Amino acid sequence: MSFKLLCTLFCISAVSYVRRAGKHQWRCSDVVFLCPDQSTCEQWVKAISNQITLLTNRPKRLLVYINPIGGKKQGKWIYDQKVAPLFHKACVSTDVIVTERANHAKEHLQTEADLDKYDGLVCVGGDGMFSEIVHGLVTRTQNDNKVDLNDPGAELARPSLRIGIIPAGSTDCICFSTVGTNDPVTSALHIIVGDSQPMDVCSVHHNNSFLRFSLSLLGYGFYGDVLSDSERKRWLGPARYDLAGVKTFLNHNYYEGTVSFLPAEDDVSSPRDKLQCRSGMCLPENTKQLTSTLLMPFSDRRDGWKVINGKFMAVNAACMSCACPRSPKGLSPAAHLADGTVDLILVRKCSRIDFFRHLLRHTNKDDQFDHVFVEVHRVKKFDFQPRNSETVSLEDLSEKSTFTPVCPGPCTCNCGSAHSSWTCDGEILPHIAIQVSVQCQLVHLFARGIEETQEQQQFVFEDL
Repeated sequence: MSFKLLCTLFCISAVSYVRRAGKHQWRCSDVVFLCPDQSTCEQWVKAISNQITLLTNRPKRLLVYINPIGGKKQGKWIYDQKVAPLFHKACVSTDVIVTERANHAKEHLQTEADLDKYDGLVCVGGDGMFSEIVHGLVTRTQNDNKVDLNDPGAELARPSLRIGIIPAGSTDCICFSTVGTNDPVTSALHIIVGDSQPMDVCSVHHNNSFLRFSLSLLGYGFYGDVLSDSERKRWLGPARYDLAGVKTFLNHNYYEGTVSFLPAEDDVSSPRDKLQCRSGMCLPENTKQLTSTLLMPFSDRRDGWKVINGKFMAVNAACMSCACPRSPKGLSPAAHLADGTVDLILVRKCSRIDFFRHLLRHTNKDDQFDHVFVEVHRVKKFDFQPRNSETVSLEDLSEKSTFTPVCPGPCTCNCGSAHSSWTCDGEILPHIAIQVSVQCQLVHLFARGIEETQEQQQFVFEDL
């Protein structure tokens, strides 16, 4: 019997569902049912609809911000062609804002957005766009709750809205580290089914002045120099990062400073245990205990703090693995998303060939920290003081033409200045002496973490 004839004898209904398609990707598919009569079909539709309404974690209305010029300038096309049709199919209504300038989304969230109307926010762009939205939402939440961001010991209020990331940038490190893939359709489906993944955020202060939140990577030395140099070559486009990286590597600078940190408890985990962060590893019952410990101001407690003085090629702090397609394991493969800690990676002075070996391990499966000149610590807080820090800021660096070199006399490295810069998620910080605290599970994403057993399963039993 032909399909056309069947259509005349039966009523047809379809149910959309989410299935795993491999490599951490999800896809939307349909199951077609044949009903003997119209009334039975209507009963099925009503029953399914009633069950869907019970899923209160699913968003019904979203505020979407699109960066039209990030990455390959495909943000609006990605949303219109790949994401909007899925939202429409799932009956999720949206208000869309295409940003017109830097910090447009941040300013709108801080001052204009009526957040009570929405069940969540969606960022269509790269890591910079996501950072902008987090800063806007978290700042708005603190202002509404009269929390002083300039107080390093303040208990920050958690925003009630989750944030979804539709990857449309050049790297999309945060999306890759929280979902396992940079696929817009997969991210849209995580939003539709209402997944929720808590995420730690680091607050960065200089004395009693709030600077920025760090969502993925804080870097001083090598990564700070790369970003500083690339900013002077913006006319080169994306190629500026590769050129700046080669130049910085050849310069082979190292910097002198003091790192103080409060280690995490031994039972939390270790950055050397090779236990990668996976879906379901967050333990909400431990959140209150973690938060109470983390909120203690720097000046109130130094018991248990450790101090390291040295000459460093790089000082890095990873809030997450910082994995991306170019570095599948990331900067710290065992870093966790929501355990109230950050992995502090110290790369001491070494030869060019040794430093190259260290960088190369970011792209392969070898142990990143298995070098005598590399050490890593899982910490709750840390601060950094560069040499002669009382006079150091970006203003000083721009006004003074010479500095006391880190290594006076003959040496194998180029030490034209005594200080580097901090890069915070791709932005240069205005100060070098900083204090960093982990804000445990400050924000929630429309995600569920990377699923370890994904390839062994075939379906997600959640209807659209």
